[in-house]
Amino acid sequence: MEAPAKIQPKGLADYLEVMSKAVLQTGMSWRVVNAKWPGIREAFRGFDAQAIADFTPDELDALTQDRRVIRNRRKIEAIVENARELLALERQHGSFRGYLRSHDDFEATVKDLRKRFRFLGDMGAYYFLWVVDEPVPSYEEWCASRGRQPMTARR
Repeated sequence: MEAPAKIQPKGLADYLEVMSKAVLQTGMSWRVVNAKWPGIREAFRGFDAQAIADFTPDELDALTQDRRVIRNRRKIEAIVENARELLALERQHGSFRGYLRSHDDFEATVKDLRKRFRFLGDMGAYYFLWVVDEPVPSYEEWCASRGRQPMTARR
């Protein structure tokens, strides 16, 4: 498995898309998530945070029936709640990047991300921070700090 590409987020939609991918990948094959991603992006309105935060119960019900997406209701609800939290943090800190940079170090950032965002575990937080090009330890250092073996590239 190769490292995901880093991005330079231009707004909340970029942050929410990366975070949502981390949420949806939890316990799933990354290949399945990647194969469905174009449909997921369309169903989630390009990850417009305000549009997602405003989803109605009927829209959530429709998403659980939409074959383009991973139809796990708890994960869909998590994406909606995460959009709301992103918006709140942006208002509080002036930008979501300002929120990310408000912590003392990587571990404090991960701890707060895990506390605030649903379905974002330790690996998901690392993935999220890596992709949005925030400071993270090397993957090998991160694995060692958690007593994990790094995943090796598949051949």
